[in-house]
Amino acid sequence: MIGRFVANGKVYEGRFEISKNTVIFDSLEFPLSSVKFLPPVTPGKIIAVGLNYVDHANELHLPIPEEPIIFLKPPSAVIGDNDFIVLPKQSKRVDYEGELAVVIKKRCKNVPRERAHEFILGYTCFNDVTARDLQAKDVQWTRAKSFDTFAPLGPYIAELEDVSKLKIETRVNGEVKQKSNTSNMVFDVPALLEFVSSIMSLEAFDVIATGTPAGIGALKAGDFVEIEIEKIGTLRNRVISHEFKCEC
Repeated sequence: MIGRFVANGKVYEGRFEISKNTVIFDSLEFPLSSVKFLPPVTPGKIIAVGLNYVDHANELHLPIPEEPIIFLKPPSAVIGDNDFIVLPKQSKRVDYEGELAVVIKKRCKNVPRERAHEFILGYTCFNDVTARDLQAKDVQWTRAKSFDTFAPLGPYIAELEDVSKLKIETRVNGEVKQKSNTSNMVFDVPALLEFVSSIMSLEAFDVIATGTPAGIGALKAGDFVEIEIEKIGTLRNRVISHEFKCEC
């Protein structure tokens, strides 16, 4: 695993192992229950993909895209594992969207799909939190996708060679809401990296969020949402109502 965490008041960053509820970093060992995982990277940009699961397109009664539909989320929206998702006062309907995220390893442009693995650091869990009512109102998606706390990321990065057949599940208060497999993606990870890098240069630690499966739904204050992806881990966040105050 690759990531960042706080233990005993100190931040640790780099590769570590998790074994028997223990985090092992170099020669140090910490009880997993005492560790606070930080966002594993601070991305310069987050490129997210819409309608990239067949089952999700079907539930929305929309055609399968001929090319990836992409949009940007700001890095200011990023939070980590066990941080709070804050419901903004401007929205009456905020949804979860569990996703597989790709973390870029190094600067790249015009990457052919057969070389995609050379530029991927690893994979993590992502929640593309969305103000659904504002998305419908605005037509374009920037406001709906960009509120602070709307990009939970983590808990850490798994270095995997193949993510083409991973189970992905979203739970709210323990109830399964999304249950699918990355094999249901319309465009797989190499295809997405080829497409995105043909448009924009990607830098180290940029993130590509690969889209959400069927089963999207609303969150309310007090909810506890979990995104679990096979061989990667579980991203956990609680939902709270907005607290409007000037932070100038």
